[in-house]
Amino acid sequence: MTKLVPRLMACGDAALTVDFGNVISVEVNRRVHALDAALLALCLEGVIETVPTYRALCIHFDPIALPIARLERKVQALVDCDEVPVAPAGRWKVPVVFGGPFGMDLEDCAHAAGLSPNAYVARFLTPVYRVMMVGFMPGFSYLANLPDALARPRRATPRAAVPAGSVSIGGVQAAIGSVEGPSGWHMLGRTPAMPFQPGREPLFLFAAGDEIRFVEVPPSDWDALQAAAREGAPVVQRDDSRLDR
Repeated sequence: MTKLVPRLMACGDAALTVDFGNVISVEVNRRVHALDAALLALCLEGVIETVPTYRALCIHFDPIALPIARLERKVQALVDCDEVPVAPAGRWKVPVVFGGPFGMDLEDCAHAAGLSPNAYVARFLTPVYRVMMVGFMPGFSYLANLPDALARPRRATPRAAVPAGSVSIGGVQAAIGSVEGPSGWHMLGRTPAMPFQPGREPLFLFAAGDEIRFVEVPPSDWDALQAAAREGAPVVQRDDSRLDR
């Protein structure tokens, strides 16, 4: 793994950001989450909350219980370690209905890539996607590893609302939407899975670091799968066929 030298930057007097670089990188993202896990394992008195993002870890702390100089020393010792443990990823098979009313932008995206809709979907299904971050809306999952040939700039005019469970692309990223909301991303399809469901344990279906394989299902399966998901049935399945990364 390439040696990454992060920057430690104070954010006011009660937060510290550890910035690994302004890039979309699976390697960087792994280091962020590895640092998060290692720091939490120390159980430092005064650490209130950690917030991992694409390429940085923000640490909220009590400066009375944990002076920033001490926190910086602890963080620096962790990032200086040559071997940083990374927890195994959970992997999921996620059903998706593509095109038509489920994915109104599929044909335009396929045309822009010089592919038929079927060929575009086949390429989209090929990678193992990595959940880089969960945010924007509750349970919204940003995904890396979209094939370069399928990438497309975001829409010039965002839609005011797209359905919950939309599977979309924006730039070099893919995403699984959670709740209905605005979006400038291109809608390829929808999953009946519910990435965010109040009252469920876990509240969020996917976590940063998880891996996703999409599986195409026919529109005729939608009603049954959606009803099952709302009742708590596991329409999303664990995929333990390969957890190497």
